[in-house]
Amino acid sequence: MNRPIRVLVAKVGLDGHDRGAKIIASALRDAGMEVIYTGLRQTPEMVVRAALQEDVDVIGVSILSGAHNSVFPRLLELMKKENMGDVLLTGGGIIPEEDMLNLIKLGSGKLFAPGANTHEIADYIKSWVSVNRKN
Repeated sequence: MNRPIRVLVAKVGLDGHDRGAKIIASALRDAGMEVIYTGLRQTPEMVVRAALQEDVDVIGVSILSGAHNSVFPRLLELMKKENMGDVLLTGGGIIPEEDMLNLIKLGSGKLFAPGANTHEIADYIKSWVSVNRKN
């Protein structure tokens, strides 16, 4: 790849617990990726706008609030509207396995449960980007 993978890590909604997002951001930096962390209380619109401005390859959403069934579909809708088919939407947090499968069917990438191995997450992102990056 001719440039580092760029990942936007976001916390959407009123969920104020960002320890996991910061751990993931640090692990992805350690894996050689450029990471932009948006901070707390972002809207889907703010996340997609930032992803466009930062020209990212990946949007990673950390969600613990239980709002995943509204947040991920809204992000996918906005990404489609902006022709962001070459950007991976992934994430993790407190998401029941059945909901993970439904969100993946809607177009989300792989989703990770608490305690997921950070090397596995980084490897997944690297693999996806190597196949799907257009430039």
